[in-house]
Amino acid sequence: RLVDKVAPADPADPNSREAVLPQAGQVLFPDSSYKTAQAIRDFNKEGLPVMIFANWRGFSGGSRDMAGEILKFGAMIVDALREYEHPVYIYLPPHGELRGGSWVVVDPTINEEKMEMYADPDSRGGILEPAGITEVKFRLPDQLKVMHRLDPQLKLLDSELEMTELEEDQKDIKAQIAAREDILKPVYLQAATEFADLHDKTGRMKAKGVIRSAVSWENSRKFFYYRAKRRIAEDNFVGRLKAADASLSSADARNMVASMFSGDWEDDKAVVTFFEEKAGELNDKVLSVKTSAMQAQIEALQKELDESS
Repeated sequence: RLVDKVAPADPADPNSREAVLPQAGQVLFPDSSYKTAQAIRDFNKEGLPVMIFANWRGFSGGSRDMAGEILKFGAMIVDALREYEHPVYIYLPPHGELRGGSWVVVDPTINEEKMEMYADPDSRGGILEPAGITEVKFRLPDQLKVMHRLDPQLKLLDSELEMTELEEDQKDIKAQIAAREDILKPVYLQAATEFADLHDKTGRMKAKGVIRSAVSWENSRKFFYYRAKRRIAEDNFVGRLKAADASLSSADARNMVASMFSGDWEDDKAVVTFFEEKAGELNDKVLSVKTSAMQAQIEALQKELDESS
């Protein structure tokens, strides 16, 4: 919704006046971008997972906002997410949309180890909105080509125009063609816009790999409860394994945990139950990894000592 930002007059300047600046909804401005980045950094210090309900159409890009350092504050969101050490979930709510630069600053590739993106089946996501895509990719000359290729009446008129030699008859046929094109333009533009909108739906986002999965609003609370609980337990155990053996990567540590689980690794509820019931075995695994790492370190030092002597 539209809100007003009030910039008070400067008490030290008698010529200054209060300024009321309207700010559109679903748009990131310099002040809201800074607030978002600061909140993410605070959550990181608190050791909390972050849930972002993304419903933005982009960044404000006017000259006033450029002077207000919108690029710097937008980059602060990227930096805060890149440095985040706990799970981050981005969720596109029903009838919400994520567009333009606002997608760029919350894209999971910023921090692939910690960030995941999900979307409701009724949400939309993409850099350009459908109307913008059709304006760029389906201009009037392209529309006319498609009309003349598909419409039977235009195809008939085109054939008549080729066969007609009299100039007056050609003008009449061209007028009929122009009239038919004017009738078809809104229909073809609407069809193209609908086609472009299909590319912004959840199924296409999943197929392109930009979201992890589609999660309906009705099941989102249950899904994210177990997802967050699973990620916290998993990340904690992975961190303990990496502390026990510095040579382990996060992927290696996760594969080690997955090898101990006999069920469906994608079932968050089952994995949470596994971490709760097998805590003793997991602790023994950490101790075993630590022992093996120390033994390997001792052997490496012994070998280096033998070679130097």
